[in-house]
Amino acid sequence: MKLTLPLLAAFVLLSACIPALKRPVPDSNAGPAAAPAVVAPAAAQLPEDLDTTTTAERAAALAPSPSGERELGRTVTSLGDPVDPGFWLETPLVTKPGKGRVVYPATGQSVAVDLRPIEGPATGGSRISLPAMRLLGAPLTGLPELIVFEG
Repeated sequence: MKLTLPLLAAFVLLSACIPALKRPVPDSNAGPAAAPAVVAPAAAQLPEDLDTTTTAERAAALAPSPSGERELGRTVTSLGDPVDPGFWLETPLVTKPGKGRVVYPATGQSVAVDLRPIEGPATGGSRISLPAMRLLGAPLTGLPELIVFEG
């Protein structure tokens, strides 16, 4: 018993040092570290907490699409980086950035998005922003099939 209490105290004191030991040490030769483009709110726990779009931005994304758009095809989509703001779709269906629209047939909802090209075959999957996924009414943990339009 006499030995148990000092050992327990030493263990508690040493365990407090473990997080400091796990922190990476910056490489002084690497130059300045690149800061992340967007940082998630520390208290973010729900999708609404991460969706930083304004009411005006959501209304613009839901506005009727102009005529002259062209259907690019269908793509199975997953949720992209949830802290990357705005309305966008990363897809192999385009080769250069542009404006477009996606339709989720299950709800009939459509959202204007920025189309971002990614590598892969046209039959490959796509990634969509959290705000766009929410406006479409698509399940955030699902793999909804969307119809993609350009223009």
